[in-house]
Amino acid sequence: MKYNELQVSANKNKIRVGRGISAGRGKTAGRGTKGQGARTGKKLRATFMGGQNSIVKSTPKTRGFKSLRKPAQIVYLDHLNDLAGEVDNFRLYEEGYISTPFHKVKVIARGELSEKVTLKVQAASKSVVEAIEKAGGKFEKVPTPLKKSAKESE
Repeated sequence: MKYNELQVSANKNKIRVGRGISAGRGKTAGRGTKGQGARTGKKLRATFMGGQNSIVKSTPKTRGFKSLRKPAQIVYLDHLNDLAGEVDNFRLYEEGYISTPFHKVKVIARGELSEKVTLKVQAASKSVVEAIEKAGGKFEKVPTPLKKSAKESE
């Protein structure tokens, strides 16, 4: 392939700026007069607001802002005594300890653990992991289960 053999269509809509007053885009070439936007070189990002904190960065700090992140659902260590064997998000949901199996679950320490449990959830405190291993079970960190759409389940 040679440079002169390239099949490229001409760009008819290309506007040549800064080519005199009669060209329609002369003198300031559509950049206005003076200021950062009129200068050559590095262009500013879309969210830049003259050194002021941009709206993207300031929104989470504003009054009444609600985070879109869902907090982890909490399950206590002493609840696991009722659930001997393998425990995961779906088992906790069936037993009524969490509201949905598709959000992050964290087990935190409260009370004692007497049953041998294999815990497969997203998070657990250090003291919970120690208590599970002391009782003869084990903890396995797994990713949050994804909801299956209607099309996938068919």
